[in-house]
Amino acid sequence: MNERIKENDPYRKSRLLYIIQAALEYFVSIIVAGAYLAKVTTAVGMSEGMTGVLSSFVSLGCGMQLIALFLTRVRSTKRLVVGASVINQLLFAVVYLTPFLPDSMAGGKSIVLLISLLLAHFVMNAVHSPKIGWLMSLVDDHHRGVFTAKKEMVSLLGGMLFTFLMGSMMDAFEAKGNQKGAFIFCAIAISVLCLFHTLVLLLTKEREEKRTVAHISFKAILGNKSLLKVTLFSVLWHIVNYISLPFYGAYQIGALGFSMTFVSLLSIISSLARSACSLPMGRFADKHSFANALILCFGVKALSFVAVTFTNPSTGYILYPVYMVLQAVALSGINSGTINLVYDYVPSEGRVAALAMQNSIAGVAGFLTTLAVSPFVDYVKAQGNVFLGIHAYPQQILSFVSAVGSVGIIFYLVFVIRKIRRPEETEIKE
Repeated sequence: MNERIKENDPYRKSRLLYIIQAALEYFVSIIVAGAYLAKVTTAVGMSEGMTGVLSSFVSLGCGMQLIALFLTRVRSTKRLVVGASVINQLLFAVVYLTPFLPDSMAGGKSIVLLISLLLAHFVMNAVHSPKIGWLMSLVDDHHRGVFTAKKEMVSLLGGMLFTFLMGSMMDAFEAKGNQKGAFIFCAIAISVLCLFHTLVLLLTKEREEKRTVAHISFKAILGNKSLLKVTLFSVLWHIVNYISLPFYGAYQIGALGFSMTFVSLLSIISSLARSACSLPMGRFADKHSFANALILCFGVKALSFVAVTFTNPSTGYILYPVYMVLQAVALSGINSGTINLVYDYVPSEGRVAALAMQNSIAGVAGFLTTLAVSPFVDYVKAQGNVFLGIHAYPQQILSFVSAVGSVGIIFYLVFVIRKIRRPEETEIKE
């Protein structure tokens, strides 16, 4: 009987396409973050502090997800997502073309890069929640943990080969003194990925039945106490993460002196660790709840920040890989867990709007955190990496703060999130 249901499932191929779509989107995100982005910002003359701010645009862009509340009456979510994805990925390609602007536009290069990156993240996030609502509607609620784990594993395993190729090619170009050639290669890679990503989205089906999300008001979402508690968790997580993470890319290619090939190898190690943990973590979450999975993950995440606290040029090649592995284990449950908390505690008709509100508030909080911390990074650098009489890089100091914050999040998960009632016990009221 179950086999017959699977054979007659009209969305089976679309779920496979969803997995491929996520992988292609992940590949693009690799090229426009971390050490890759730091290469471009360095080329146009930006400081480490400013690079950190640009890296946090991914968080600021989440603020645009509130737009999803006004897009719920759009006839075709699919058309909206496809169009927005093309625009956002082509803008990412433009980022790698900014070093080619005339030298007389030294300041203009930074402005064009900033605007392109910001608009790309804004467009991407404006349709993020409708996209997740569309694609996750193809997945059975009782198998979300395992499905998201499998989806993540495919992205990570494919990402290993992709990052090694990208890193090796960039190092090869730079070894020949042709850094701009590396940037052209990255722009072309993003454009090709954009083409395939668009094709995959076009082939993915939408559910035929009407969604009731259009009838859920913003006021109703705000009145859901469970959602507000989940949103606060996401805000805390973004603050803790964006205190330090956006500054790691510049740290790798700067003080630690990593080559792009080594950065790629670190990514491969991270992907192996994360893919190995994703499925077990998904099964654990399906069986014991996503809240309990997150408690476990944030314990590991705290340890990863401790590893960076002790990472410097003499220990970088040992402790930074340790950080990457611990972070991978933690993220095997954090990313999907954050989304699935909304799916656990919000009725189905309010999930898209709820996810949009949560990501918007948390995203702005993350960006403002990085913006506030950025002057501190530049200040410590200007002081010769000395703070309060102690020789330490700003990334080490900020990582310690993130470690303490991660422990605080564990307490919040234990004493607040685990006590939230399920949607069958509490409803979104108009």
